[in-house]
Amino acid sequence: MINSKNDYLKYLKQDKLALGKNYKSPKLVHDEIWRFEILLRKTEYYVNCKKTFIGKLYSKVLQFLYYKKRLKYNTYIPLNVFGPGLSIAHFGSIIVNGNAKIGKNCRIQDSVTIGATNGASDAPVLGDNIFIGSGARIIGKVNIASDIAIGSNAVVVNNFNESGITIGGVPAKKISDNNSHSNLNKYLEIDK
Repeated sequence: MINSKNDYLKYLKQDKLALGKNYKSPKLVHDEIWRFEILLRKTEYYVNCKKTFIGKLYSKVLQFLYYKKRLKYNTYIPLNVFGPGLSIAHFGSIIVNGNAKIGKNCRIQDSVTIGATNGASDAPVLGDNIFIGSGARIIGKVNIASDIAIGSNAVVVNNFNESGITIGGVPAKKISDNNSHSNLNKYLEIDK
């Protein structure tokens, strides 16, 4: 979670690396995802850190702008869920529960759901260096270790405590000993 200006700058830098951007700022076209992630991080920073009247007022404006972008791109990612190094591969039907916790360096594809069941407040907890394939569903109070790749259309309803594997299927099970690193940007700082 972003708790200081240094955290904010670290998150921005890691997100930029995760997206594979090697230039200073987003281009006018073709960098919509990067701009979306910058707005996410800026909103998190102001909500978490700016407690003055003006800071709180500006955080409300940012929350409104972020809400409008989430609707526009059909990408529901709540504040303070993802660690640094978030990489959204494609917009479209990404739904994340506000109680979920995802570590650093997560690459998430389109049509993914990370949620709770039947109105429960318990949501998934994912480690660091996670790849989530298109159409994957991670549902309920599940824990997923670090360095795991989740295959496309997998339905994850059980814990996976073994690091560095690939899981897939319905319900998900271990399908290989390959970790997620080949699916993450090579410029990220990944503890190996």
